[in-house]
Amino acid sequence: MESTQGGLLLLSLLLISNTCACYSKPPEFVNVGVLFSFDSVIGRAAKAAMKTAVADVNKDSKILNGTQMRLIMEDTNCSVFKSSIAAFQMLERDVVAIIGPQSSTVAHMISQIANGVQVPIISYAATDPTLSSLQFPYFFRTTQSDSYQMAAMANLIDFYGWKEVIAIYTDDEYGRNGIFSLDDEVEKRMSKISYKLALPVNYSISDVVNVLNGSIPLGPRVYIVHVNPDPALKFFQVVNKLNMTTSDYIWLTTDWLCTTLSSFTPKNRSLLRYIEGVVGLCQHTPQLSKDKNFGSNFYGSNVYGPYAYDAVWAVAHTINTFLNQENSLTFTTVGSQFGKLKIFDGGEQFIKILSKTNFDGLTGPIRFDGDRNLVPSGYKVFNMVNLTVRNVGYWSNHSGLSVKPPETLKVNKTSSSVSNDELGVITWPGGKTDRPRGWVIGDSERPLRIGIPKRASFVEFVTELSNHTIAGYCIDVFKEALKLVPYDLPYRFVPFGDGAHNPNYDDLVRFVMEDVFDGAVGDIAIVTNRTRIVDYTQPYATTGLVIVVPINNSKASTWVFLRPFTIEMWCVTATAFVLIALVIWLLEHRVNKDFRGPLKRQLVTIFLFSFSTLFKRNQEDTISPLARMVMVVWLFLLLVITSSYTASLTSILTVQQLSSPITGIDSLVASRLPIGYQVGSFAYTYLAESLFVPRSYLIPLGSPDEYEKALRLGPQNGGVAAIVDELPYIELFLLDHHDFAIVGQPFTRSGWGFAFKRDSPLATTLSLSIMQLSENGKLQEIHEKWFCEKGCSSGVGLENEPNQLQMSSFYGLYMICGIFSLTALVLFLLQTVRQYIYYKQKQMLDPSSPSFPTSSSSRGCYGVLSNFCDFIDEKEEAIKNMFKKDDDNPHGSQTV
Repeated sequence: MESTQGGLLLLSLLLISNTCACYSKPPEFVNVGVLFSFDSVIGRAAKAAMKTAVADVNKDSKILNGTQMRLIMEDTNCSVFKSSIAAFQMLERDVVAIIGPQSSTVAHMISQIANGVQVPIISYAATDPTLSSLQFPYFFRTTQSDSYQMAAMANLIDFYGWKEVIAIYTDDEYGRNGIFSLDDEVEKRMSKISYKLALPVNYSISDVVNVLNGSIPLGPRVYIVHVNPDPALKFFQVVNKLNMTTSDYIWLTTDWLCTTLSSFTPKNRSLLRYIEGVVGLCQHTPQLSKDKNFGSNFYGSNVYGPYAYDAVWAVAHTINTFLNQENSLTFTTVGSQFGKLKIFDGGEQFIKILSKTNFDGLTGPIRFDGDRNLVPSGYKVFNMVNLTVRNVGYWSNHSGLSVKPPETLKVNKTSSSVSNDELGVITWPGGKTDRPRGWVIGDSERPLRIGIPKRASFVEFVTELSNHTIAGYCIDVFKEALKLVPYDLPYRFVPFGDGAHNPNYDDLVRFVMEDVFDGAVGDIAIVTNRTRIVDYTQPYATTGLVIVVPINNSKASTWVFLRPFTIEMWCVTATAFVLIALVIWLLEHRVNKDFRGPLKRQLVTIFLFSFSTLFKRNQEDTISPLARMVMVVWLFLLLVITSSYTASLTSILTVQQLSSPITGIDSLVASRLPIGYQVGSFAYTYLAESLFVPRSYLIPLGSPDEYEKALRLGPQNGGVAAIVDELPYIELFLLDHHDFAIVGQPFTRSGWGFAFKRDSPLATTLSLSIMQLSENGKLQEIHEKWFCEKGCSSGVGLENEPNQLQMSSFYGLYMICGIFSLTALVLFLLQTVRQYIYYKQKQMLDPSSPSFPTSSSSRGCYGVLSNFCDFIDEKEEAIKNMFKKDDDNPHGSQTV
């Protein structure tokens, strides 16, 4: 029994030993599948690259520990059907990974199969952004996703300020999803793809002709072309044939053109003339690893060759790590409707290791982000000039557009900003280097259709004259704005309305939306319901609804300028000017040469100095601190007095006596009286829908004469109590009708602008022009030309007539000014008396001391007073010098 048990134990140990030896021994070879289209621009470069890569892997003793990597290549010819069959055939040969496919459409199908058999897909050319979704956890790629490329393209579009573009793409997963990604990116930058034009996958020249002919009537001229590599450049041959290479057009391509050009030989050089002026993107590879020797048959051809090379090495590193972790390459066979399938048992562990890949490949660092995409290195921007590919810049998400490679900017530039973007000089189609505007709405063959209201009243704003010319204030503003547009913009005016009645402006704006007109120019108010269907320019005139009522004019007086002050106020103010003049003269006379001289000059100086403080800075500067103190208080008093006078006179000149109880919009609505409005104006809608005025109370009026008649009749005789209209119309009406006036303030705020179709670049372009007209004063000049020949209306609402300004209102100010003046005068006299006493004492103690001439020798009161006045008349500087000499020579002068 014991010998039997010992035998069994020995047999068990041998089996365990053999099993461990079996697992520890690496496999002789590992199969890796490769799916791609052999005879294609990308496929030819990739095939040579992968052959070189697998040879390098198998020669490297540091990897795979002697296990040989075998590539099982299958030609898919970009067919989903062939690719699916090839994939199932590969899976029967125990492949641990599939490199490829290069087509995004094929990749979608193969990724579904990979999910089921747990075999990872590593693509070097499928760039469809949706392949990175959670739907395909086994899909990796060693190339950059189109989501990254479209961010670069959107930045390029934004850099040149283009707001609308046309996208042309192949109608498959690669084309559609790439353009959808671009749509999201340009929207972030406040631009948009106005039109998306699809081409069949295997498009012909006739397909391109049809698409491009359909795009010519459209406005944008910035084309984004996202198709598959095209060795014959069929697309751009048609572009040249249709003469779409003029300076009006901009052609931007994704990296398909770069891939195509990289496969060209000298025999293809003649085709380069078709892409003159084209700007494209090309994947940027920093080339961090330069110690590998690659055959010239693929290196330098297109970037997908190096990406394919790096894909092979990424799989090799993953297999090496997988085997070093003592994992076995085992498969489980399961039955399915397709027959028996082999599922890779270590698939989940394999993709975990693959996701942590980190090595320096041919294209740069090979690492995957959270979406299993290659961590991007950026794009180059190239320009075709004189049959030569010229690099004009780079783009990455951390550097934006720059003229230096992004890897050199990482240390000092961490965020992308349009203000920091920079590119080299680009030569556009037509040979120009200036930035093209990117859109064409009108040309000489099809000028812009500009609708204008053919008004029957207030024709000063806009109308069609009898000789069929269009004139008016709004037309002049439009023409001046066009002069500031840096390109020619053909247009023609199309009158809207019969000229007998004012047209409906809501209908005019709706015609712009319906493409009957390309735009509308005129006195078009910017209101909410219209902004929902069209885009407006910057307002060129401020307006709002106001109320007009009848008034009784008070007769103007020749001496109306005297009315703001009472007689008492005028007398006190005049007296104050004289007193202040005397005080300042007295304080400045001894120290300021401007206040000295002949008597006539001093009198003139006194009064001019005082009265000129009303209007300008005095020519004479005050020197004495006391005089400056008095001037500060006096100037403050003048500020208050002149401000009050101006306000009072303005009120007196504009005030009118109302003959209507209407004082504002609230009292007008509450009165329940008839209200007039201009035909075609938005005032009707506002009053009825916003203020809920019964429509039966709203009376349409068509001309200024009807305004006058309705207001004079009044609500009791079939007229109206007031008229509600926009301020510019009312100002024009009041210039010729002085028995009416605006009451209250405007109760809505809006403006007039030019209307264009939604998202039209013209709205933005003309807005900038209008702002320039406002800044340089041209808008005001146009306004004065049309409306100020008879005097410009202020448009200010009315208030009750103010009372005259009484002295009691300013008593406190005059009192403060008087106190400061008196204080300064007392201090001056005290200082002068002190000096005079000191002078007299010196004279008594030393008769030989210096003295000044006096006008009287009398010793009586008159003589003392006269001598004191003479002392005051002397310069203070002379007095001080006299005191100083006396102190320096106390014993008199001696002669040696």
